[in-house]
Amino acid sequence: MEQTPHIAFFPLLAMGHLIPLVEFAKRLVLTHNFTATFVLPTNAPSLPAAPKSLLDSLPTGIDYILLPPVNLEDLPSDVKIETVIAHTVSRSLPALRGVLKSLVPSFRVVALVVDLFATEAFDVAAEFNLSPYFFFASTAMTLSLFLRLPKLDESVSCEYRDLPEPVQIPGCPPVHGRDLLDPVQDRKNDAYQRLLHVVRRYTSAEGIIVNTFKELEGGAIKALQEEEPGYPPVYPIGPLVQMSGAEDGSECLRWLDDQPRGSVLFVCFGSAATHSFDQLTELALGLEMSEHRFLWVVRSPNDKVASYVIDDQNNPFAFLPNGFLERTKGFGLVVPSWGPQAKILSHGSTGGFLMHCGWNSTLESIVNGVPMIAWPLYAEQKMNTVTLTEALKVALRPKAGDNGIIGRTEIAKVVKDLMEGQEGNLIRSRMRGLKEAAGRALSEDGDSTKSLAQLVQKWKNKIMN
Repeated sequence: MEQTPHIAFFPLLAMGHLIPLVEFAKRLVLTHNFTATFVLPTNAPSLPAAPKSLLDSLPTGIDYILLPPVNLEDLPSDVKIETVIAHTVSRSLPALRGVLKSLVPSFRVVALVVDLFATEAFDVAAEFNLSPYFFFASTAMTLSLFLRLPKLDESVSCEYRDLPEPVQIPGCPPVHGRDLLDPVQDRKNDAYQRLLHVVRRYTSAEGIIVNTFKELEGGAIKALQEEEPGYPPVYPIGPLVQMSGAEDGSECLRWLDDQPRGSVLFVCFGSAATHSFDQLTELALGLEMSEHRFLWVVRSPNDKVASYVIDDQNNPFAFLPNGFLERTKGFGLVVPSWGPQAKILSHGSTGGFLMHCGWNSTLESIVNGVPMIAWPLYAEQKMNTVTLTEALKVALRPKAGDNGIIGRTEIAKVVKDLMEGQEGNLIRSRMRGLKEAAGRALSEDGDSTKSLAQLVQKWKNKIMN
């Protein structure tokens, strides 16, 4: 048997979870001479295109195995994603056990690293004497909330959104209950109970790997590492970001090449988010009213509205306001569904990012020093927004009207404030500081590099003992 340490990963196929975990595995393999295998649970007959492209591009030393799809037909059609994930994980455990049965005799498997929602797999790790770890693809702030959630659940009787006072998370800005992540907003829903079950297992881990860094979330990390007895060791090793994708997006990049430095607002809401027809209309007209250059990755609305009908299947923008594309042709570029985000954010012409505050996108923006407009939509994005706007002060947040829609006038105002206002200049300066801090964290003597080295040594010692 080889003496090379091997890590088995048990991730989710969601890109926001998979991308940073792949970057972590690459660091282990290319820098620390590990090997790795991704064991992938699924409820679909084949890999979706985006995860398949990512996994097929893995370097030598990293393999992946797609488990047989589990059948979820017995679940009600209206269950939340957390319930779907929970059942996908639990029903995949026998197949995971089978894979580990073949991996362990062939490789020096030292640890099973699971997704933050897959702690039920710790029982399988114990069967093979593998160290149980989990990878937290979000913030130290969210991790801290999750670790405290069982006690919070016992001490609070109402819905968290009805709490008169903000929730206090050590080392973090206070968060109103209404801004806590989606699955805790309905405590009677099965999704909340599933989450509670998952996070109660967190303290069973030998360690928690977090995609963040000390200069970004110093207070939260210090509280997790130093002030809370009984928590597993926390290893902040970020920022882990995907610097380039498989596709080149040459149209976007050629257009950016022709724009003045720092002049373009990049508008993109991640790989899954969509808006209503009315909200897309306001966003389009707000971008037009701002008169600032923009590059917008747009998806079709998530509702059916009688006022638009897509007659022409070759026109992906039929839902946009009449004449919008023609009126903004001189200063805007609209592309359907996908854009090379990493390359756009690193381009010299990009001067702002209107985004949903997903943690991957947030870290990509920080690594490139691009100031943000925060428009949270789901998951923990409202919590991330609190950090970005109140603690770090590197983002502006537009205000929604009484109907829940963010209007065109508000959008135009916030875009102008970011791209040309005094507040925007202050945010730009703070973002340059965070970009430098991210570089320091990953330098040879940086905090994240040292944190990863500690974890690596712990795993290598398992082979020597």
